[in-house]
Parts: sequence; structure tokens; C-alpha cells
Amino acid sequence: MARTDFTRMRCPIARAMAVLGERWAILVMREAFYGTTRFDDFQRQLGIATNILSARLGSLVEHGLLERVPAEGGRHAYRLTEKGRDFFPAFVAIKRWGDRWMGDPAGPVVRLLDPDTGEDLEVSPLVGAAGRPLGPETVRFAPGPGAGETMRRRFGGAECQEKDVTVG
Repeated sequence: MARTDFTRMRCPIARAMAVLGERWAILVMREAFYGTTRFDDFQRQLGIATNILSARLGSLVEHGLLERVPAEGGRHAYRLTEKGRDFFPAFVAIKRWGDRWMGDPAGPVVRLLDPDTGEDLEVSPLVGAAGRPLGPETVRFAPGPGAGETMRRRFGGAECQEKDVTVG
């Protein structure tokens, strides 16, 4: 049975998962956010096989999240691009969820600190214009300008009317 090619889907979440949903990809990004830049350091920190690491780094470079740049000794390093840095809030949300639901009872393995104060950073919940926290049961979904006919029918027709979606 052929695997579904998420890169061909219209959904940007599916296309993002084609890149970041690969085994090890988000952990490679984690290391890049933690300041790792050299292949050997990625390998040492992750304990990943070199062929798998090479493939993941290559994919992240190909998709524009990392760039390969010359480094001392004729070697190269990997640096976050703007696209890669733009993934940081999503990474922090995944980390926050993991710390809460899958973490060590003693607390987070890695803390995120404000560089000016040294205090733990607070990850704010999604809030609406009125300042109240929003969840999947309260967010309104509507077709956007890039929506196809199927999405327009699903979330309110061609007129892009908002529709409440109740989860659960």
C-alpha cells in the first residue's frame, strides 16, 4: 500500500508534517534552538545514527528551516533560517505540552529563561480579543482566502461565513 504524500495535500498542516513530522526532525530543530550547529554535536546530543541525521539535516535544509554555512577547518555548520526561527513558538508550545503531560514529576528538563531577568518564561494560552482564553471548543473556524470549494462548504459556504465548531 502506498503511503500518503502529505506534500501534495492542500492543507498547510499536512505539508508542515511532511517536513517536521519525520522521525527525529523536531528533535534536530530542538538542538538547533539550543544552539547546536555542527553535525558531530547534533549526533552526540541526539544519539542518532549518522545516516539518519544526514537525511534529516538535508531535509531541513532543503525545506529552508536550516542553512548549511561554511565553518572553520573547511567544515560546515547548520544555522536556523528565518523560516526555522519562525517555528520556535510552535516548538515552545510542543515543549510546554510535553512538560505538562509527559514530563518528569520533578519539573522540566530544560527551562526557558528571560535573558534580562533570568526568570522562567510564561507561555501564554491562546486568547481572544476580549482577553479570555480560547480552546478548540470556543474558537470559530471559517474558510480563508485560499480555501477550496470543499473547505468553503465545510465551514460556511462560499460567502466565508464563520461557523461555530463544537469539539467532542
